[in-house]
Amino acid sequence: MMTTLVAARVSLSPGRVGAVINRNVGALRSGPSYWIVLISGFFEPLLYLLSIGVGVGALVGDLNVDGHTMSYAAFVAPAMLAVSAMSGALAETTFNFFFKLKYMKTYEAVLATPVRPFEIAVGELVWAVARGSVYTVTFLGFMVAMGLTTVAGALAAFPATVLIGLAFGAVGMWVSTLMRGWQDFDLLGTGQFAMFLFSGTFSPVQDYPVGVEILIQLTPLYHAVELVRGLCTGIVGPGIVVNIAYLAVMVVGGLWLASRRVEKMLCV
Repeated sequence: MMTTLVAARVSLSPGRVGAVINRNVGALRSGPSYWIVLISGFFEPLLYLLSIGVGVGALVGDLNVDGHTMSYAAFVAPAMLAVSAMSGALAETTFNFFFKLKYMKTYEAVLATPVRPFEIAVGELVWAVARGSVYTVTFLGFMVAMGLTTVAGALAAFPATVLIGLAFGAVGMWVSTLMRGWQDFDLLGTGQFAMFLFSGTFSPVQDYPVGVEILIQLTPLYHAVELVRGLCTGIVGPGIVVNIAYLAVMVVGGLWLASRRVEKMLCV
């Protein structure tokens, strides 16, 4: 696996990757419908923050997390930030990628040029993270304005959201190559929603039974939430190394698997 990745990096052309990204930029400029989809993806985590973080938070009061007291909104907001980074990347590398792969036949045309499968995967992943970053930067601005994190916390959290976008985007792209049809996305949506509810998003994972807590700690969104929450609140422990390593493995593994699948499907 690592040998293949190294070989791919050697032949990776920034110009060809940029061509894949520019194709997506062109689609963005082609009409208002893409902009509507792009903008609408921001509101879901913000509405959850306002309704649950602020609304329910008024009833819950303060929480004690690892010996630190914080408002419920300050606890939920970093989780919503992680969810925003995940959702932005997945939207681009699942539904959109699948449509271009199976129905528009975009990549068949792209592969008629010097662009290779690994460069397609990298270009689509970079574009997905760019889309997710639009959400996270705006969301971080709201968090700072609402007093839910500091400017320093926001600056520290932003690179973490980029890593989260890369991780979920890479894996999402690979999963999309395994989909047989649109119905299969129901399974993906179910898994995504389950992680959204039970990854320490709305309550500390220590509140669950031990077996459930261990299961949650194996999920990717848990590591994303823990990483962002630690940086936003300034409560950073040694576990942050595990969070970063987990997400980094997702990036490398997902990108390799996605490029191999694209090559297998199209280069025959």
